[in-house]
Amino acid sequence: MLKHFRFSLLFTLICLVVSAYWGYTHGANAGFAGMFKVLAITLLLAVMEISLSFDNAVVNASVLKHWNPFWRKLFLTVGVLVAVFGMRLLFPLLIVGFTADMAMVDVAKLALNNPIEYSKQLTLHHAEIVAFGGMFLLLVFLNFIFDQNKDTHWFKWIESHLSNLGRAPAISIFIAIACLMVLSEHVTGAAHHTVTMAGLWGVMVYVGVQVVSSLLEENSDSNANADLGKTIVKGGMGGFLYLEILDASFSFDGVLGAFAVTTDVVTIMIGLAIGAMFVRSLTVYLVEKGTLDAYIYLEHGAHYAIGALAFIMLSASTGLHISEVVTGLIGIFFIGWSTLSSISHNKQHATQNK
Repeated sequence: MLKHFRFSLLFTLICLVVSAYWGYTHGANAGFAGMFKVLAITLLLAVMEISLSFDNAVVNASVLKHWNPFWRKLFLTVGVLVAVFGMRLLFPLLIVGFTADMAMVDVAKLALNNPIEYSKQLTLHHAEIVAFGGMFLLLVFLNFIFDQNKDTHWFKWIESHLSNLGRAPAISIFIAIACLMVLSEHVTGAAHHTVTMAGLWGVMVYVGVQVVSSLLEENSDSNANADLGKTIVKGGMGGFLYLEILDASFSFDGVLGAFAVTTDVVTIMIGLAIGAMFVRSLTVYLVEKGTLDAYIYLEHGAHYAIGALAFIMLSASTGLHISEVVTGLIGIFFIGWSTLSSISHNKQHATQNK
């Protein structure tokens, strides 16, 4: 087990050293008091990120188990860079820069020199951000529920009937857009249009990833000499894009929720980066240990947690705030329940086979 988390532990140690230096040299409480305060906040954010993203790791593993070693390594290298620096640092800066019509350099200076104002600018567009991420996650959940090729059902009577509905073309998109239309009616003022458009962009990006994946597979199959192309597609170019956007959707609420703990963007990035690294290591651990095969309902529990998170994010786009603690506990609840159900299932089959 240690070998799967060796790099994450090393990364954590480096991050904690940087965090300690930052706390010791910056802020009103610079010195040892500031150092210990920043270290405590960093660890809190890391734990929060891991707890909120455990279901993300399970879903990642369900995709990653079909990949070859090349793409698994890429997921832990390039994928981590995108997750840590792209989504935890650059993306919030881009949001503020785009909406406030500021250059990236000016936004970075604002984040470092006036983090309270930076936080204010970022949270002003919370509704659009969670609408986009919520719609993407909702489609992840709906496509799992309506998958007619899924043989294993956790809640057998309900899921078997829902999977049969998957024969209807685009039923997931229909239900997702219907949910968006209903929820957007509860958004008043100018935000109504922006939230609706952000939600539709979430749908567009999800469908776009599926289109890209299909085109890559077709091109690979049509070119018998494209060995490298086959290797890339076998690993899953479309799947890689899918996982990166999925991680982005999870990180939206985590980044914004982190500002409720601290407005120090450096501390936020370090804490969430530690969490993101452990989520990726956990993903590879679940794949290589065959955990999803041993606990057959674990993937179901993760998708139900994603469905719950999607509705929480979409509700947040209407102005309804639900604590990040509740969000994390819902994910833990579904993961725990599905794990216990899997253990019970395994015991029943072991008894029947005796």
